Formats: sequence, C-alpha cells, structure tokens
Amino acid sequence: MNSIVVFCGSGEGNRVIYRQTASLLGATLAALDIRVIYGGARIGLMGAVADAAMKAGGHVTGVIPGFLQTKEVGHDGLTELITVDTMHERKLKMHELSDGIIALPGGWGTMEELFEMLTWAQLGLHGKPIGILNINGYYDALIALCDTMVKEGFLGQDVRQMLLCDDSVDGIIAQMEAWKPIPVHKWMSGQTT
Repeated sequence: MNSIVVFCGSGEGNRVIYRQTASLLGATLAALDIRVIYGGARIGLMGAVADAAMKAGGHVTGVIPGFLQTKEVGHDGLTELITVDTMHERKLKMHELSDGIIALPGGWGTMEELFEMLTWAQLGLHGKPIGILNINGYYDALIALCDTMVKEGFLGQDVRQMLLCDDSVDGIIAQMEAWKPIPVHKWMSGQTT
C-alpha cells in the first residue's frame, strides 16, 4: 500500500487515548512511507493524524470542501491541500488517491464515509482493504451490529469479512497488507450467505 485514507472525527472525543492513537497512526504510516489521505482539517483526530505524519516526515494530502475551510479549519501545513466543492467530491477524491481505508473514532461523517466505502466494495467498485481501528472499544457496538446483520440474513458472511478490525495500529496495518479482495458473487444473485 502506498497510500491510506483515514476517516476520523473533527473532534477529539473525551479520552486522551483517541488523540494518542491517532497520532501514533499518522507517525506509523509516515515511517512506513505510506502517504496519508484525509479530510484536510487541522482540528480533532484529523489534525492529530496529519500533524504526527508531517512531523515524522510523511506525505499528507488533505481534501476539504471549500465551505468547510472555516468550520473544520483547513490545515495549512500539509504536503498538499486539495479543495473540492462538495462532500461527495471529497469522498470520491480521497478514495481515488488511496490504496486502503482506515476509520478511527468519529461521528456521523466518519460513519457515512466508512459505510459508503464498504458499500462500494460490496458492489465491486473497488477491492481495497477497509479497516476500523477500534480504540478503547469504540466500535464494539458497530461490530456487534454487523454480526447481527449476518445473523438476521441481511449481510452475507463473506461480505461481512470486508470490514477488518483491530485495536492496535500495527494490527490493523498488518491485516490490510495481507488483505485479499473477496470476489463479488453470491449476494448479487440474491443469496445473503
């Protein structure tokens, strides 16, 4: 992987471990010479990832809609900051620039970005690894929901396996590097398992 898009909050959350782990991810990606693609803000977990990657000598590309430049406080210390018109263009550009996706804790925007990438993968539009960094058990309820989707027949187990999960930076990167795309097959014919 040459580049990873990181989806995460423009806030920092209530626990210092979120910011610490976001910084660790940024520094680790830089050390591995993996370019960081993210939402372009200098605040919250977004800023923590970018700042740590830049400090470690990494390459960081931010992608931000013009209307969010003030609200999310666009980062002016990046390798590259791309301004787009819409949120959809932002996601599409980040996707185009990346070889994989990692979601850190975040709110509605992070969830929407993560699930759109999963949906695109399920539809066969890409075969990139998608992982969640489950800091402090943040994603435990979401993981349980995904398992319920399988149990109740709304998601095939093979499709469920598209979502990688680990509670450590090294663990999620290792899973992503070992990722082999799952062929799109059964669910297209109406089978869910």
